[in-house]
Amino acid sequence: MGFDPWDAAFVADPYPAYRELREQGRAVWCEATGQWLVPHYADVSALLRDRRLGRTYLHRFTHEEFGREAPPPEHEPFHVLNGNGLLDLEDPAHARVRRLVAKAFTPRTVERLVPAVQRLAGELVGRLRADGGGDLLSVVAEPLPVAVIAELLGVPEADRGLLRPWSADICGMFELRPDEGTARRAVRASVEFSAYLRGLIAERRTRPGEDLISGLIAAHDEDGRLSEQEMISTCVLLLNAGHEATVNTTVNGWWALFRNPAELAALRASRDPEKLSTAVDELMRYDTPLQMFERWVLDDIHIGDTVIPRGAEVALLFGSANRDPARFDEPDALDLVRADNPHLTFGAGIHYCLGAPLARRELEASFGALLADGVPPLRLVEEPQWQDGYVIRGLKQLLVEF
Repeated sequence: MGFDPWDAAFVADPYPAYRELREQGRAVWCEATGQWLVPHYADVSALLRDRRLGRTYLHRFTHEEFGREAPPPEHEPFHVLNGNGLLDLEDPAHARVRRLVAKAFTPRTVERLVPAVQRLAGELVGRLRADGGGDLLSVVAEPLPVAVIAELLGVPEADRGLLRPWSADICGMFELRPDEGTARRAVRASVEFSAYLRGLIAERRTRPGEDLISGLIAAHDEDGRLSEQEMISTCVLLLNAGHEATVNTTVNGWWALFRNPAELAALRASRDPEKLSTAVDELMRYDTPLQMFERWVLDDIHIGDTVIPRGAEVALLFGSANRDPARFDEPDALDLVRADNPHLTFGAGIHYCLGAPLARRELEASFGALLADGVPPLRLVEEPQWQDGYVIRGLKQLLVEF
């Protein structure tokens, strides 16, 4: 089986295909996706830092100059929202926005959230226990990051149910070749979510609080302040990126633990927070939630003997890089005490995930709550099925019992 992101068997286990790709070369052309696939750790790591590639090309070229068609005008609300977020900005705009966001989203902000994160994780696990089990995804994995981001942004509790559907609809556009129905849902969610945040920002301008939106409004330097659109795009990115990665790391991680009972038993027996932190990093490496990160080639580059011209697109395969034997000993083995683990799950370079410290805290809290003293061991009820998406890869559900 080769690289086929629309094949259910490939999505369920892409790692054999990644081995084949690494054997084929450092850059492999994929006709189906129209991209150069980059499967090796060293190349993925280097290209994430290479300024000859970009998440966008519009800071240097028009669509026509770059040989690409402009997106349909009706998709504009999605592209405005996405294009003003840190993930898709390039310097100098990226440096300015990230500097201002970092003034509000500080390590102290994350640490201040930790008690709430631990409390929420404990409450969600308590609900799962009260029912004797259930779907780990919908009861624990999904509600936790949504509640944490809502807490961070200062979204009132009554409105928090709106966030997850908006996030899911917007993230549908990050898959390969999204259809028109997916695009319509993403545009609608972009319009609704933006309007909601615009109202919240207006309210915080008159009544600031301790939340991140108030911090973003107040953040300034010699270059000025964030525009309203930049604040909206930042908030949406924090929800989308933080939510999808954390949810899928949780359920993919538990599915990996169930298939590696000796590792699970050793983790359960350990009471060392550092070992839990090490284990979470290994679960992120072993079954990466974001399998592919796409970049545009802004100037001709060489990958090995292959010249990739300006205007091409490369797909940096995080899932393959994190299983590359040239960088990781026994990469297909789950080793929860792996000490040397510079995985690329959070990216690298200027687009390294701003929310990585918070994501780690959330994962440590949810795994810790399920592995705590007095909590009976979890048992898998039935083998899970994978969602259709490949780029953001996760399970449909994970049914467990105590």
